[in-house]
Amino acid sequence: MEGIPVRARVCVAGAALGALCCLAPLPAEPPSWWAVVLLAALYAGGERVARRRFAGTLYPVLLAGAFLLPPAAAALVPLPGALTAPGERRPCLVRRVWRAAHLMIGVWAASAVYGVLGGRDDGPAAGLPHALAPAAVAVLVFCLALAALDGGILALAEGLPLWRGARDLFLRSLAPVGVHGLAGLMMAVLWRSPYGPVAALLVLFPMGVSWWVFAQYHRERAAHRATIRALVQAVDLKDGYTRGHGERVGQASMLIARELGLPDDRVETLRLAGILHDVGKLGVPTRLLRKDGPLTPEERRVIELHPEYGHEITRGISFLGDARSAILHHHERMDGGGYPYGLSGGQIPESARVVAVADAFDAMTSTRSYSRARPVPVALAELERCAGAQFDPRMVAALVRVIARDGWHPVVTADETHPSVPAQTAAATRAAETARTGRTRAPARPGAHR
Repeated sequence: MEGIPVRARVCVAGAALGALCCLAPLPAEPPSWWAVVLLAALYAGGERVARRRFAGTLYPVLLAGAFLLPPAAAALVPLPGALTAPGERRPCLVRRVWRAAHLMIGVWAASAVYGVLGGRDDGPAAGLPHALAPAAVAVLVFCLALAALDGGILALAEGLPLWRGARDLFLRSLAPVGVHGLAGLMMAVLWRSPYGPVAALLVLFPMGVSWWVFAQYHRERAAHRATIRALVQAVDLKDGYTRGHGERVGQASMLIARELGLPDDRVETLRLAGILHDVGKLGVPTRLLRKDGPLTPEERRVIELHPEYGHEITRGISFLGDARSAILHHHERMDGGGYPYGLSGGQIPESARVVAVADAFDAMTSTRSYSRARPVPVALAELERCAGAQFDPRMVAALVRVIARDGWHPVVTADETHPSVPAQTAAATRAAETARTGRTRAPARPGAHR
């Protein structure tokens, strides 16, 4: 049970109890039982293949069970496959129980709705035209049930807002599960046709092709994440005082983008831009990044080249797209006093204006070698004071709104001091930074950190 909070374990136990309640009363008709056994075996075998090779799950079989069987019988279909699925992280038992319980509840709800709406009625009206509307509603209920349960467990385990987590999960799953629902309906219709279950299984072949395509996409995304992770780790190793800074800036950039109502692809681009905004430090001599004494004007100019270095480092990474503009211009100022090109106002790309606010916010709320972390309200007030001159007021207002509503829960936190710097020298290091710049860096100019 290690790694799972007590509240989350209680939620798992409650879901398991709810799943058991879904099994009463079980149907006694023989056709239901042999259909349950066949669908459960198909799901269990297909799930092992799908999770190992395609990074997916066999929702068409589950939804076919919801369309073919009474609710209690349909709830049995995912049970064997979910409890024996490979690849579960520790603690395996808890995760498998949760997976089985929330799938059983989702399938039960879909089957119940489908039956209430007359989807399983026999007679001349039975078939695809009659069943399309009940099936669509059943798929919608299935998605809602899974999103609500997964959103609840995330809220308890990670402290995320329940409604937002459930909403995001629902919106992301609706389209793919809708396609799976159509395949499940085709399976159910063919199953009840004169051709029987063998014809129904033919529906899984095109689904296998689509899974293969999705698996290729999944592997490409995994390669992208590995690239980002390697670059971030390289920066963290070189400038250890700001470990985790990139991840936090990426998180804050994503919050701003969502608050502005930007589309999902732009939100992801801005998240990547925030994560990699300081990748150009790989081209700056380490002695300058870790120098305790004052920087000379020449050394300052070398450090201020890091946005251009970052732009060049990421030139060949095509999936970053507009994130490269943010990397290049995130130290520009609205009044034209920034670097590297002294752009002002609307000349600065929108992505760079977002990352500039997120970067300064994390610089002020994180403990550095030369300054202690400031309270979030103080940092937000400083951003508002500098809005218009240094930062885009629209981006600042978006960050203030989202943090006032949801709070600030950084995914990574910096250490009080770097392991190579003894705690007793932290004050001396901060004094050296003050001597170098002539002021305490964060409050006076929040975006001017190295």
